[in-house]
Amino acid sequence: MLVIVGASGKLGFATLTSLLDHQLLTASQIAVTSSSPQGTSKLQPFISQGVTLHNANWDDPVTHWTSIFKHADAIFLISSARIQKDFHDAPPGHGREADHFNALEGAKAAGVKHVYYTSLAFANPSKSGVMTAHERTEAYLIEHWAGQFTIIREGLYSESWLLYFGHWDLQSDGGRSEVITAGDGKISWTSIADLGVANALILAAPRSEWAGRTVYLSQEKALSLAEVAKVVSEEKRSEVAFSEVSRDEHEKFYVKQRGMDEGLVTWWSKTYAALKDGECEIHDSTLEDLLAAKGVKPKPMEETIHEMLR
Repeated sequence: MLVIVGASGKLGFATLTSLLDHQLLTASQIAVTSSSPQGTSKLQPFISQGVTLHNANWDDPVTHWTSIFKHADAIFLISSARIQKDFHDAPPGHGREADHFNALEGAKAAGVKHVYYTSLAFANPSKSGVMTAHERTEAYLIEHWAGQFTIIREGLYSESWLLYFGHWDLQSDGGRSEVITAGDGKISWTSIADLGVANALILAAPRSEWAGRTVYLSQEKALSLAEVAKVVSEEKRSEVAFSEVSRDEHEKFYVKQRGMDEGLVTWWSKTYAALKDGECEIHDSTLEDLLAAKGVKPKPMEETIHEMLR
């Protein structure tokens, strides 16, 4: 039995879909967790096929997680989306990693043999703030997990370009003519659908094949934010200029001029130092090798931008 923690989220849903569409596992071999009625509704077609549903949220006691995992030999632990826990330089054990530790302690008590953890395609250690909770969770697995584990550093979602590209807003930024950030660098953007297929193939393979490994799942073609600006300009048929400023200028602009939450902006601004260091330009063929096994070619980043802007 494989339990997918957070199956109604974008990555979890894509992975679950791929597992069943490609007939890699049967529905009876999969259990999923959801923390909301909306998530449960989204998962209903899979539940009707025989996938087992468990209601769970990160704040549930360890004993509840243990009961969920009691029949599982493996779990696919998708990282917590509660990014606000990371704001203001959360000390160790108080960021999103606390959510992961809670579930992992439950898995340990239940006797789960293998954990697949969705980290992120930055370096470790990273200059970014977004990677901190992942670094701490990776360390937990290395130092405290008694069974097997696989760390999957998921490629930066193509669909998340808005966040990197000056917190672009599809609804209100139609007339925006300039984007400023605190830095730039190549990013190996990867679509969520492609990640779903690759994750599914890893999860369905013999456990020993991926045990003890840290792998990157990223498309090898990379685009910088300056190149993203050109694609956006092309779709909008009007130029969107791209400029780099200091981190302090970046934070002041988005907090004071754009009215954004200071905790989010200061947490996120560290990402640009990581980009400048080349942390997100990944040279690893694992994703494309896995996709090729199913006759799938990676979706071009440019295609995703055009679709989203339309």
